[in-house]
Amino acid sequence: MLLFNLCYLLANSLAQQQHIIRDIALPFERNTPFIEWMVIPYLSSGIFFVWSFLQVESREQLRVLSQRLLLATVCASLIFFLYPLRFSLERPALTSSLFAPLFHFLSLIDKPYNQLPSLHVAYCLIFWQSLHPTLKRQASKIILAGCLFLVAASTLFTYQHHLLDLVGGLALAAAAIRLIPAGHSQVKVGFYYTMAAAVVFMAGVLVLHSWLAGYLCISMLLVALAYQRRDRFFLPKRNGKHTWLAWLMYAPYLSGYWLTWLAVRFRERHRPAFIQFSNHLWIGRRLSEDEAGHLPPESSIIDLSCELGETAALRSRIYLYFPLLDLVTPEPAVMEEIAAAIRQEIAAGHSVYLHCAMGYSRCILLAKYTFADTKP
Repeated sequence: MLLFNLCYLLANSLAQQQHIIRDIALPFERNTPFIEWMVIPYLSSGIFFVWSFLQVESREQLRVLSQRLLLATVCASLIFFLYPLRFSLERPALTSSLFAPLFHFLSLIDKPYNQLPSLHVAYCLIFWQSLHPTLKRQASKIILAGCLFLVAASTLFTYQHHLLDLVGGLALAAAAIRLIPAGHSQVKVGFYYTMAAAVVFMAGVLVLHSWLAGYLCISMLLVALAYQRRDRFFLPKRNGKHTWLAWLMYAPYLSGYWLTWLAVRFRERHRPAFIQFSNHLWIGRRLSEDEAGHLPPESSIIDLSCELGETAALRSRIYLYFPLLDLVTPEPAVMEEIAAAIRQEIAAGHSVYLHCAMGYSRCILLAKYTFADTKP
């Protein structure tokens, strides 16, 4: 909802400042009837928004609904920014004192811009996909379909949208549903970086005209591309340090992880930075210089974190870099490669410190995988 308000209101404000008069009304639309009571279903869209989240029964359903709404909102907002339109018909004088306050409220929160595609219509189709499986009775589904149809139709008859806006809204929702299918539960990190880049582009580049926002946008898109391609080598290190090119291209990403690491280190300052998983294997997060001094002497270092440079005190030891993308389950072949390296170092008589960035997932996953068939 916060993202919707940010993008939608900024696009409205920018179009108003530019005095946009362009429209895509079809010739016959001047005969569209104005139906005052239709303002009620139009304003009820927010009720369905809240209800759809209240009806969510699992994390997977929440993910699908959230991502579809996010994708539709961001894509529509991009179009609003890049191709602003204005509603062309003049709203007739209101004859009912009952509906006049509602239209007055509508005029306060919405302007005659942000036309194509209609987010009202896009949301209706997404709400339908989310809500109708939760209803057991056929009659309930018919009532839901009728209510959502009224919401979509109200965009025409309250003089908020033209017909092509509705078609665009349907197409947008269909694309969001197709691109965000159910049943793929793994976190799509690249998707969120893409959405964040789009928001930065709209707010930072198009509104504030900031070159720094443009750089941030490009950097986030490069991260999104790396996640989309599952490219775990997109942040190369030399002797445990990121190259200057990596910093040039990914400074916002690397800086964000560095700040997160500092926050995690402060929050967990009363907890051990690493734990002993087996007789020769320790696991944990990226260590500070002081923390590194508590490791077994001459231990080998296996670094899974592509986001943080290695601690200087550990670079002089046996250092092996096996980058893994955060929040992405590695391929079995990659896990076996890392497990083989751990076993090899232990067989050579070395203790091993296996770490990722924060010590929450990747190192634990690999430690468990390495000793899955044996007792640690």
